[in-house]
Amino acid sequence: MATPRVRRSTAALGSTVLATALLLSACGSGGTGAADSADGKVTLTVDLFGTFGFKEAGLYDEYTKLHPNITVKQTDTQDEGQYWQALQTKLAGGGGLADIQGLEVGRVAGVVQKQADRFTDLRTLGIGDVNDGLVEWKGAAIRTADGKVLGAGTDIGPEAICYRTDLFKAAGLPTDRTELAAKWSTWQGYLDLGRQYAAKAGAGHAWTDSAAGMFTAEVGQQKVRYADESGKPVYDSSPAVKTAWADATALVADGLSAKLAQWTPEWNKAFSTGRFATLSCPAWMIGYIKGQAGDAGAGTWDIAPGPGRTGNWGGSYLTVPRTAKHPKEAAQLIKWLTAKEQQAALFTKQGSFPSSTGAQDAIKDATDPYFNNAPIGRIFSESAKAMPAQVLGTDDGVIGKAFTDALGEVERTGTSPDTAWKHALDNIKKADGN
Repeated sequence: MATPRVRRSTAALGSTVLATALLLSACGSGGTGAADSADGKVTLTVDLFGTFGFKEAGLYDEYTKLHPNITVKQTDTQDEGQYWQALQTKLAGGGGLADIQGLEVGRVAGVVQKQADRFTDLRTLGIGDVNDGLVEWKGAAIRTADGKVLGAGTDIGPEAICYRTDLFKAAGLPTDRTELAAKWSTWQGYLDLGRQYAAKAGAGHAWTDSAAGMFTAEVGQQKVRYADESGKPVYDSSPAVKTAWADATALVADGLSAKLAQWTPEWNKAFSTGRFATLSCPAWMIGYIKGQAGDAGAGTWDIAPGPGRTGNWGGSYLTVPRTAKHPKEAAQLIKWLTAKEQQAALFTKQGSFPSSTGAQDAIKDATDPYFNNAPIGRIFSESAKAMPAQVLGTDDGVIGKAFTDALGEVERTGTSPDTAWKHALDNIKKADGN
């Protein structure tokens, strides 16, 4: 699934990580980088989906203080699917692209294999080493077979489970993180505890938000999901996909889902109404919960290691299109934003888990008072450490969305799992032009 970035709270986490300024030297060859005015002022345009957190965490303000000749103008599209469609239109037409464009991890393989000529090789801008300090697979995913570096890695999405302690107590379930992690060490354990919750919770209180969320988290734990190491699509036979599908449809059959479509106003509202008690929770989700549940939700939410204690959901890259007006200045900003100091600051302020190993070391002891002082640095660091280097296919975003849309049919229209599975396969083939 091409996961939409989400609106995150700017509330600081319990453990403070000091962001230090990183001054960059001038980059190497590239575009003209001509100033916008005679006084040398340059306006850099940044086009992203949802909220990466750079603006909210004050990073643009910090950068422009270090570089007074630079102004940063950012635009956002909340839904990543809409953003991707618009980006494809601009790439095809050759115009309207920003100096910096964001890419979601589910789109990267397709860009590397099919659209590399539309983006600038960062080596030509003097920052070919920008991914050297990241977890190895993060940089490898955005590098072409002939060595071009098409983007700089930002965050990754290690997984956990976020849960409502007040709802657990009301249903007679334990609330201790360690005890819960043991009870739901597998997805079957998670479903079993959900059945216990459903037997005691009042009407209108489901175990989790959606089958789509559970499915996405579960397939995110496997090395091979939608394509194998050779690039061959295997989504229709993949054990990872079939097992996650079976578990997600069992969730629906047992009445454990709130049947909410993620990223909708109804879903947003449910964070504060208690309509669901647990949530598959990549690191970036903690800021989203704060934004939707608000101050009243502080202390009612907690975080525990999830089934399998690992997985990855989401993560992004920053790229410089070939038509960028200011490629050199864009490269300087990208390198600064993705440096370990800024990645650590983003986790502290926004919940974006760093792909930088140095930043991961800096935030490993972080806690969050909003989530009952949960040791979020340790929980997400351990999840990230156990994370497999996933095989990324060229159409992962399309395929993931087809399956989660089909699960929505099962939840909200009563379509049988077998019929919905066929719908997913048909929609994938149609999207592929077959």
